[in-house]
Amino acid sequence: MQNHLKNENSPYLQQHANNPVDWYPWTDEAFKKAKEENKAIFLSIGYSSCHWCHVMEKESFEDEATAKILNEHFVAIKVDREERPDIDKHFQEVYQLMNQRPGGWPASIFLTPDLKPFYSATYIPDEPRYGMMSFSSLLQVIADKYKNHKEMLVKEADKILNHLNPDKDKIEATKLDGSIINRIEDHAKQLFDNQYGGFNKAPKFPQASMLNLLMDTYKLTKNKTTLDMALFSLTQMAKGGLRDLVDGGFCRYSTDNKWLIAHFEKMTYDNALLSQTYLKAYHISSNDFYKNVAFETIDFMLEKMSQESLFYSASDADSEGEEGKYFVYSYDKAIKSFEQADIPQKEHKKLAKALHISQSGNFEGKNIIHIKNPENIDIPYYQEALEALKKRREKRIYPFIDKKVIVSWNAMIITSLFKASRVDEKYLSYATKSLDALLDSMYVNSELFHSTLIGKKPKIKAFLEDYAYLTEALVEAYKSTLDEIYLIQATKICNSAIEKYFENGKWKFSRGEFETDADIFDNSYPSSVATMISSLHSISSLVDAVYKKFVFRTLEIYSYDVMRQPISSPLMSSMVIRYLSDDIIIKASEENLKPYIDTIDRLPHPFTLLKTDTNDGFMLCNSSSCFGHEKDFNGALEVLKRR
Repeated sequence: MQNHLKNENSPYLQQHANNPVDWYPWTDEAFKKAKEENKAIFLSIGYSSCHWCHVMEKESFEDEATAKILNEHFVAIKVDREERPDIDKHFQEVYQLMNQRPGGWPASIFLTPDLKPFYSATYIPDEPRYGMMSFSSLLQVIADKYKNHKEMLVKEADKILNHLNPDKDKIEATKLDGSIINRIEDHAKQLFDNQYGGFNKAPKFPQASMLNLLMDTYKLTKNKTTLDMALFSLTQMAKGGLRDLVDGGFCRYSTDNKWLIAHFEKMTYDNALLSQTYLKAYHISSNDFYKNVAFETIDFMLEKMSQESLFYSASDADSEGEEGKYFVYSYDKAIKSFEQADIPQKEHKKLAKALHISQSGNFEGKNIIHIKNPENIDIPYYQEALEALKKRREKRIYPFIDKKVIVSWNAMIITSLFKASRVDEKYLSYATKSLDALLDSMYVNSELFHSTLIGKKPKIKAFLEDYAYLTEALVEAYKSTLDEIYLIQATKICNSAIEKYFENGKWKFSRGEFETDADIFDNSYPSSVATMISSLHSISSLVDAVYKKFVFRTLEIYSYDVMRQPISSPLMSSMVIRYLSDDIIIKASEENLKPYIDTIDRLPHPFTLLKTDTNDGFMLCNSSSCFGHEKDFNGALEVLKRR
């Protein structure tokens, strides 16, 4: 028998529609029921490709006895955090405040009927372990507390909300200056894994924005150590494991330090951002390897994660109830695949060794494919072996794909397509078609929406991240095509964002039911605040300088946190450098500008000066075009000022 999730569009909610738990979506109907029956609310927040969400469902939400306790004593509500990031953001902040550590998924929150939180957890086991009581025991304890000590719980909940929403925000500002560059380099060196690349220890995330920041910093300082940290990390991440050598694309994170044992879910945002980062590495290094990884990643998204020019949100880590089953190989099956591909038998063992396929395996007795040197592959029959392994996968059940279309994530991959099109023109038609499809389906009567399923009418209105990343995609569209319609549309979208979410230098992530502040920190993907002001900075150069005041005011408000810990907010730090670089260009003399003007985009700014090959003049350029030629250096500076 289906519960109240049966009519929901979210693939995650549909996964729970047949649970014995009487789940409700986030609706007034559920809140009303809780008030009328004087029951606490159990709120569970997750997403469709979340491994531990699946574990908790299997252990507890599919268990009849546990479901009976939940249904008798609580009103149970399910939320898809990708569909309602505002709800998730609010309760992740609640969790962090209550537990003094970051949260995660599934998020398990207990609330009063008027939505005051009094207990929070993440995954809760079905049996006592990890120092926790079982979920069913916890339900009994909380039901008893709520029945007999409700006033105490409400009092504690009020304290939490008061701490979460203080009456006045304390704003500390500090000077923005070039010292941020040394701080970035010093902090990065302290955290850098010299052996395997990346930063910190496992679990290791790709941190695309951190790698971008290092490359941006290198453009200014020419500090090769800074560039090497980024390029070494990108090479290590591409060896296999985190990067799927067979199908293409990157997994969400690595559970070990070597980037080998991946958490196998693949997110659209990771693949969009990493393809951009590898393209940036290609432009800096002129090494085709990075370009090829970027194109392979984009091609994976087009092949596996796209329909009607729109992009799905994620694919699962699990298939057939087992984590990684689709991705890994036994030794015998791999050798058999080589045989079926008519690869000479004498090459089989050599191939297996080169691909790190063994009898004992490297992941729970099976094998994740990886190679020693992805930059220079000298393995006979390498491509034939990968094709053979791909054919074996085709016989397997592909992991579940969440076919939800999210505006911000689609905009990220569209930005990647436009950037790729400036290297290989074949990607331009994909980019323009996808951008048109996204606008047609999600920008309805001048109102931007957040997510929907393909062919369904969107219902959830957009959040700051949707405006920010869509504006960025439109600016990239203009850079690639010089069609001013994209610039007009970008200006219109960013004007709406300013109107809805900007307030005295600070940005809101959401308004309405949950008014939440936007973060400057790059978590799963770059901050929506930093992305927004990056686009506003571009528009101030391309359309109207008035937009620059929003950039400066935002940087001023957040200056203390950015200058103190720049690598915690990499894109925001890049924006500080980009903003400061305006003054560097305009105030510079010919002598002190020399280190910056020998290639396009040497400074992280939409326009820069290009010294011509003959050393007899200067040109004003952006990433797609050059405008005019000035023999006189000061004349070139004047052109730059006018732009």
